[in-house]
Amino acid sequence: MAAHGSKVVIYAALVGNALIAVTKFVAASITGSSAMMSEGIHSLVDTGNQGLLLYGLRRAAKPADARHPFGYGAELYFWAFVVAILIFAVGSGVSFYEGIHKIFDPHPIESPYINYIVLALAIVFEGVAWTIAYRSFEKTRGDRSLFAAVRQSKDPTIFTVLFEDTAAMLGLIVAFVGIYLSSTFDLPWADGAASIGIGVILAAAAIFLAIETKGLLIGEAAAPDVVETIRKIVMATPTVSGMNELRTLHRGPEDILLALSLDFEDNLTAGKVEEAIQSLETAIRDQFPSVGRVFIEVQSRSGHEQSVLAEQQRLADPTPD
Repeated sequence: MAAHGSKVVIYAALVGNALIAVTKFVAASITGSSAMMSEGIHSLVDTGNQGLLLYGLRRAAKPADARHPFGYGAELYFWAFVVAILIFAVGSGVSFYEGIHKIFDPHPIESPYINYIVLALAIVFEGVAWTIAYRSFEKTRGDRSLFAAVRQSKDPTIFTVLFEDTAAMLGLIVAFVGIYLSSTFDLPWADGAASIGIGVILAAAAIFLAIETKGLLIGEAAAPDVVETIRKIVMATPTVSGMNELRTLHRGPEDILLALSLDFEDNLTAGKVEEAIQSLETAIRDQFPSVGRVFIEVQSRSGHEQSVLAEQQRLADPTPD
């Protein structure tokens, strides 16, 4: 369901950006507006970005194999990171170039009303795409703030499209102001300044997206409420006398790897421990179907403490050359 929802958001953005890109480039070629050219490049980059996200979703759905035993879920995070780089390098970079070129070589905008019509249509298209992305994001937001929901989200496709569309809406407003000032008050440089403003917006969005997707790419734990619920399930198991460690890792938006170190009651037979582990895995997966792999280590408290101490010593002492 989550993957399907992500695809709906991406397809909506792709269609909208493709239509907008064509109209912006046509308007830019007729009027000679630098801001409109930057907006056209922005929409073209966004269209390509949606294609990369769809490719990432397809790659992430590949089953695990011998070379990648934990699957390909993290591919989605990689391609989302590439999208952030493209927004910064291509979208923002070209916008800065167009703006600086227009400021140093100013020329009036011809037929500004064409730009106004195109900007109005673009706002409609972007508004529809933004609404679809925002509604999809709201379904997973809960009672968290917008910023907290983005920070805790494990699905980069939804918040990437949402921030792309938000940057696009802000860029359209900046382009409108720049074109209006340039044509109404005979200030050709204002068109170039608007292009630079669009570049600043894209750079800010790209940096934020890069930070968020980098965290997912490196590896983030499951949401705190998920971790706490798993902890309660474990501690409610009668045969478990203590939990040494609980670690989670998102390999994809709906793919959580869970590792547990548990201390079972000393009088249990090996068969009883196996039954307890099977029952525990079933309870966890019933509560959280996204927990795909569960690794449970049977270890006493003292044994775990010795293992932790040995690991700390290994990390503290550099390996000799």
